Amino acid sequence: MSPLSALAYWTIGPHAGELRREPLPEPAPGEALVRALYSGYSRGTERLVHANRVPERVAGLMAAPHQAGAFPCPVKYGYLSVGVVEDGPASVLGRTVFCLYPHQDRYVVRADELAVVPREVPARRAVLAGAVETAVNALWDAAPRFGDRVAVVGCGLVGSALLTLLRRFPLSRLEAVDSDPARAALAGQLGVDFALPADAHDDCDVVLHCSASPEGLARSLELVGDDGEVTELSWYGEPRVVVPLGADFHARRLSLRASQVGEVALARRHRRTPSQRLALALGLLVDPVYDAFLGGPTDFAQLPAVAEELATGRLDGLCHVIRYPGAEEDSCTP
Repeated sequence: MSPLSALAYWTIGPHAGELRREPLPEPAPGEALVRALYSGYSRGTERLVHANRVPERVAGLMAAPHQAGAFPCPVKYGYLSVGVVEDGPASVLGRTVFCLYPHQDRYVVRADELAVVPREVPARRAVLAGAVETAVNALWDAAPRFGDRVAVVGCGLVGSALLTLLRRFPLSRLEAVDSDPARAALAGQLGVDFALPADAHDDCDVVLHCSASPEGLARSLELVGDDGEVTELSWYGEPRVVVPLGADFHARRLSLRASQVGEVALARRHRRTPSQRLALALGLLVDPVYDAFLGGPTDFAQLPAVAEELATGRLDGLCHVIRYPGAEEDSCTP
């Protein structure tokens, strides 16, 4: 394929997508040409994009850095791309890089928008950088302390990334809480206790909610201790969410904090840049336990046909991997 053109995935209607060829400029000074190896399909946000259900009120806030088109459609969306630099500055030439770019086989971006993947991190695993970065930011927001009792409610991709990081903390209790009993197997791989919502321990010092369900949020408010705070990471989209403010929330003086990766958490905003936060997340991916999060891969050419299965979670893995032509097999085995 000529470097002057690229193939990209576009959402063209509710539950419909296609691959489109588009022109690609030659990289200017300071820019890099990246050939994609893998991209990750983010079920939480991309299922809403796929269904054309991004709320109009926050459409601008939810735009991906290199998004083309506009919500609801047609739109080129995605932000978990890993590739190799084929042309560009010496600092990145030939290196494997992570970029917040949509599902596309080649692209040109400023070199300073690329994060170099550590050599110890397989390219396929590096698509998880966005989830781990979100988890790092949430922990800066929630600030768990020595000996805390912590619950993570909702053990999808971000929840599991949180559990993976929290298992390194000196906590007195860490519990994974999910309504799906099948999540117990992953919690076991992480060495973390698992509970169904009805069986979870209460009086927690820190609760992080990631289930994107009103029921999960309500249960989180029950699990946190008096005067405690629930850190909310869920993205709900258009549906209205009922928050039970008449019971535990009011009587026990609880707080609810939103944590979102678009900004560095306030506790670190004056001392960490987004690029430093991303570099930290990529470094954490040396841990091979993250391979358990990955599903697939699916070849890029098949993406329009399987997009509905990806959006509904019928394909395996917390993060489904899209593989591009020429991607070499690496040591990451999901």
